[in-house]
Amino acid sequence: MTDLPNVSALDLQLQNGWLTIWFDQPESRNALTKQLTGDLIATLEHVRDDRDVRGITLRGKGGTFCAGGDLKSFNSGQQSGQSAEEVIQGSKDGAYMFDLVNTMPQVVVVIIEGAAMAGGFGMACCADVIICDAAARFAMTETAIGLTPAQISPFVTQKLGYATARRLMLTAARFNGAESYRLGFADFIGHGVEELEAHEYKIRKQVLACAPGAVADIKSLILATPNLSREDVVQAAAENFARRMLSEEGKEGVASFVEKRPPNWVIKP
Repeated sequence: MTDLPNVSALDLQLQNGWLTIWFDQPESRNALTKQLTGDLIATLEHVRDDRDVRGITLRGKGGTFCAGGDLKSFNSGQQSGQSAEEVIQGSKDGAYMFDLVNTMPQVVVVIIEGAAMAGGFGMACCADVIICDAAARFAMTETAIGLTPAQISPFVTQKLGYATARRLMLTAARFNGAESYRLGFADFIGHGVEELEAHEYKIRKQVLACAPGAVADIKSLILATPNLSREDVVQAAAENFARRMLSEEGKEGVASFVEKRPPNWVIKP
């Protein structure tokens, strides 16, 4: 059984190959405090190369997904004369966390209840699947308080496209879960916990029928190809496919199809 790190700002639940990471600082509306951010980084680093962990769900306790940056900490730093170099390093630490979520070899699902604001919204944009309550609330509020959604901007653009991302970041516009679906942010909309978890169950069932190595390989290719020339894309895709074809998973998958049986990696959620 996969061991999990000892954390205080998260509640970690691992069942049947699926890790649920609950943000567990409801008193701060699960803002990205130093403790929560550090715990999330430690957890993701810990399971990143563990193929027994097939999928990850991020959720927030207390009825809120994530309120974004820790504004109390920001204010404290401003009042104490924090240097530009210190702010830059803190921003880079946040970027590392977003990059981790974005590049995890496992499928990452986000379930949003309540609100996902600013950095919390940006984190959700790093996930593979987003499930939202219809009444959830969203905004990139940074410009409304004199800041910028700087480190999340590439992930928001990746998820929503250039024009929509630009408008939302410039205007700090607020919208709800139903509108987030129309904008292309939410993949699934639910009304209440039961419907949200029903959507997640379907995703789990699909993912747990897929080969974990194949999932990791195609995700790495998806992330790499936007920055490659067409010639390099063809080469990278050919090497990716060859690696899969000659892998133990590839051999098992083809054999299971020919023999009309489930492959050996299938897990029931």
